[in-house]
Amino acid sequence: MFNNYIKLIDRYIIGKYLGTFLFTMIIFSVVIIIFDVSEKLDDFLKYHAPLYKIVFQYYAGFVPFYLNFLSPLINFIAVIFFTAKMADQTEIVPILSGGVSFSRFLRPYFISSTIVFVVTLVFNLFIIPETNQLKIDFENVYINPKSDNNKMYTHMQLDKNTFVYIENFDNNQKIGYKFTLEKFNGDELVEKTMAERIAWDSVKHVWNMETYSTRKIDGLKEAMVYGDKKKIKLDMRPIDFDLFDNIYEAMNMKELNSRIEKEKIRGTGVMERLLLEKYKRFVYPLSAFVLTLMGVSLSSRKVRGGIGLPLGIGIFLSFTYILFIQFSTMFSLKGNLPPIIAVFIPNVLFGLLSLYLLIKAPK
Repeated sequence: MFNNYIKLIDRYIIGKYLGTFLFTMIIFSVVIIIFDVSEKLDDFLKYHAPLYKIVFQYYAGFVPFYLNFLSPLINFIAVIFFTAKMADQTEIVPILSGGVSFSRFLRPYFISSTIVFVVTLVFNLFIIPETNQLKIDFENVYINPKSDNNKMYTHMQLDKNTFVYIENFDNNQKIGYKFTLEKFNGDELVEKTMAERIAWDSVKHVWNMETYSTRKIDGLKEAMVYGDKKKIKLDMRPIDFDLFDNIYEAMNMKELNSRIEKEKIRGTGVMERLLLEKYKRFVYPLSAFVLTLMGVSLSSRKVRGGIGLPLGIGIFLSFTYILFIQFSTMFSLKGNLPPIIAVFIPNVLFGLLSLYLLIKAPK
């Protein structure tokens, strides 16, 4: 059944597609590592980064992240390159002249792009967050450490009736100062706890309050409780006070969805960033189909000068695609553009361009 569907020409094009794609990824890996080493060498030396951490932590996370980010560019260039080469060697004309329709000619391309889509989607959902954690942990210590890693004046809503305020939270020590916890019943305050210091216990996953006082209110009755130390369990973690913006890239889907649900209650101002991170993991792999269609339509015609012109146009359009991703992201973060629309804009615009090029492509 499968052999009846996949013909010799299909296997030939699929082999060309995936082989060129993998070869281009290897070339890009070498290039981005060389450029990054030359850029980050001063930081490695300044912060005394160990060699084994540079190799097995930073670049083990760096290479998958940037290959995933540049996969639309790599995919597009690969399709343009081998299709233009086939056209230049007059391999496409006999196929179309032999009675094969252009839509049938596209079949192996979409089989290949489906493989790329599935692999990219799996990486986005399960692998890239783990490798990002390696890269981010290294960057926050050896490349962009914060000299003042304290978050000031944090107000946070933990649930419908519970509010927290911390005047100063030290992210290095995981300690908060001037802590206030308020519990309400509707609009009525029923309990207020204040503590000089609150520290995170990473073993028991609880907070340790020091020098605290609790005021309990029951109608006209009030009671005060004082103490030196007390353990308290809250739906709050040290990561909630992190000053680094790149922590969301290292969250798996379960953590990301949990953080989104909490953000709906807390309203700390990072909802757009969280939704962008979630949506792009599902939407951006669709570029495999959009850019494949554009690449075939653009490079299947034989032109004077060989593959240089189609390849140049392909590189320009692929960089434009990545530029649109960055622009739409910034419009979402700074211009109130809904995240779901922001992540679809590049694929929609380039999808329309692909359909136009498909109509103009030689049949």
